[in-house]
Amino acid sequence: MKCVKPNLFVLCLSLFFTYSIGAQDFQGRAEYVYKAKMNLGSWGAKMSQEQKKQIAARLKNRLEKTYILSFNKEESIYREFEKLDAMSGATDSWGKNFTPGHQYKNVKTNSFVQNQELYGKRFLIKDELLKIDWKMETETKQIGNYMCFKAITRIPSSLLSFWEFSWSELRSQSKKEESEKEGSENESPEKDEDKVEEIQMTEIVAWYTPQIPVSQGPSEFWGLPGLILELSIGDTTMLCSKIVINPKEKTKIEAPDKGDVVTKKEYKKIVFKKMNEFRGSYSGRRRS
Repeated sequence: MKCVKPNLFVLCLSLFFTYSIGAQDFQGRAEYVYKAKMNLGSWGAKMSQEQKKQIAARLKNRLEKTYILSFNKEESIYREFEKLDAMSGATDSWGKNFTPGHQYKNVKTNSFVQNQELYGKRFLIKDELLKIDWKMETETKQIGNYMCFKAITRIPSSLLSFWEFSWSELRSQSKKEESEKEGSENESPEKDEDKVEEIQMTEIVAWYTPQIPVSQGPSEFWGLPGLILELSIGDTTMLCSKIVINPKEKTKIEAPDKGDVVTKKEYKKIVFKKMNEFRGSYSGRRRS
């Protein structure tokens, strides 16, 4: 891979392509292939390879997806391209509760809006854009017809994918709450102040192209001097497979507006509360 200093080169490319996006009605459309590795945790150690293959086949529509990002100079809307489950001929109703709804980003107003349905109830998550401190690298690579530059960041894991849910995260949260409750009862305020909680971080690698100088990207990600064409987040990758600049059919880019308004933090609490209730009712049925 060729390495160049990005500052001057990025500036020149951005200036060269500024005219093409100068029009008021400029719009682009990018398709992303989303792939995540299956993580079975401790259960995986007890399964045979055949069992793992069967589970992977059933979960394929959750682990491999296509998303569409429609964008202009300031705004974007990111949504899943839904397709029928080849095995059942239906959409994945359980997984739909924990996949992102339509995500709207406005880099001028620093606003993020996402609609979400959780067990039949509609929510509208309104918050600020994810704060990202990108470190610009000199490494480059070609993605399709576009020269891309590398950027890296680290973000607290708890701030990412707030719409998702895992039982292990619920158990960890429950233990944390129990520990905090015991600590408040048994320890003095002076000892509490000395505690430093370790924050789990996730490294994110992005490849962006200054040939499309908009500060947008898939999902929650943004903030680079060019469209993000590839993202690596742990075992998950998002790779742009197709780009259309100024498509003939324009997409209306506007924020969702239906649902109970909450912040990202509030919505995450609602998800945990709902799943705690689900776990309690399921345990009750097993005992009866």
